[in-house]
Parts: sequence; C-alpha cells; structure tokens
Amino acid sequence: MNQMSYYFQVCSSESYQDKYMIFLLEHYNELNLPYPFSISLSFLASSVLMQKEAILCFNDEDEVVGAIGYICGTAENQYKDTHVAQIQIVFFVETYRRSRLFLESLQFLVQYISQLPEAIVELRFWVPVHLRLQRLLAKLAEKTATWDTQQGGIDEYHADFKEWQAYIMKFRNEAYFTS
Repeated sequence: MNQMSYYFQVCSSESYQDKYMIFLLEHYNELNLPYPFSISLSFLASSVLMQKEAILCFNDEDEVVGAIGYICGTAENQYKDTHVAQIQIVFFVETYRRSRLFLESLQFLVQYISQLPEAIVELRFWVPVHLRLQRLLAKLAEKTATWDTQQGGIDEYHADFKEWQAYIMKFRNEAYFTS
C-alpha cells in the first residue's frame, strides 16, 4: 500500500481562509453539527473571523482533505481569557480518516499552539454524543458537561494544555511530518 503524505497550512492569508470556509461548507452535511445552520456557520467561521487560527490539511496532490479551527478566549469572559483555546472543528474527508493522520493533525496543532506569543493553559472542545468517542476522549481530556440541543447532545471537554501536549507528543515517532 502506498503511504500518502500530508502537509498542514495555517490559514494566514485570505486565499487560505477562503479555502478553509469553502471546504467546510462543501462538507457541511458530513460535519453532523448539533446546531441550526446559522449557529453552525458562525461557529465554523469564528476561527477565521476572530483570530485567524484555522489550519488546512492537504494531501500529496495539494487537495484539501481536512480542517482544524480554534479560537482563543471564551464568550463568558468576552474572549479576554486568551490562555484558553477552544477547538471549534477537526474534520477530515471520510477516505482520509485514519488514526495516523488524526495523530499528525493533533501534533501539528499542539506544536503550533505552543509557539503562540501568549501561553495556552487550557484546551476546550465539544463532541456530539452520538459519535460515541467518550472512551478515546477520556484519554485526552476531562468531560465537564453534557449539553442537550435540538439536534442531539454534545459533551464538553477540558484539558490542561501541557498534559495534552505531553500525551500527544509521546507518539511523535509514529507520525511523519512533511514540511
């Protein structure tokens, strides 16, 4: 079997931000977000609009196959608590959903976040309950709440960034990065 290579690109220019939004909108139905479209759109766009912290994953043919988005700060603190990073989306096209690529994406994310000017202390993310990822996610974070929405329940997770980074990076020899 041919091993594919991937690379990640931070969406620091308008053209990459456009690719990010187009990719997520093209795959909107596959995202299975538990919110109405208007809320989902603001959620997906927030990574680009608030801090420009969106990342694309490309395959070796320069096709977008995944996207990661996060913001710094929380709504309850008017986004002033920038030591908290909230992961808004991690999505890969179904044919690219592999443990290795997921691990590489998390490693890229923690390496990137660790280089930010302000240190990130805590990570937060939400996962639809119906995905049944609780056992896997328990290794990465602590479930702090479950929220009921019209489209289903979502679990909220919090993690100490340094602990998360240490856990993810202990697998660094199993992932190969393409520059």
